[in-house]
Amino acid sequence: MNDQVPHPMSPQDCLVAIMVAVSASDETIRTAELVKIEGAVNMLPVFANYDIDRTRRVSQTVFDLFEQVEGLDALFGLIRDNLPERLNETAYALACDVAAADGSLAESELRLLEEIRYELNIDRLHAAAIERGARARHTT
Repeated sequence: MNDQVPHPMSPQDCLVAIMVAVSASDETIRTAELVKIEGAVNMLPVFANYDIDRTRRVSQTVFDLFEQVEGLDALFGLIRDNLPERLNETAYALACDVAAADGSLAESELRLLEEIRYELNIDRLHAAAIERGARARHTT
């Protein structure tokens, strides 16, 4: 029996998964959040060679994991296994931008951002700067 994942997640898949997870964390995926995710995938250099069609599969993986009891832990396991450490702050910045995109932060989004900081070992000072930048970009 093969224990290999048939289609391992790319680093870009991990970034998409984090953005989708933040968007879905309050059980409501808002249009502003979807636009933010799509804009990131279409515009940022880290996604330059990314097949945007993979976003649907990655999103479904996140939704499937969120239906499981230990799904969040499983998601973080996938991310730790497939996201290079050099992209941890990028992942956190994207998560903050998606969380801030609709103009409000639900308690569930704040808890997930805290968990992302912990799981990706984001320094508190760096996290504060990233959060401040997201707030500045999304202030109306």
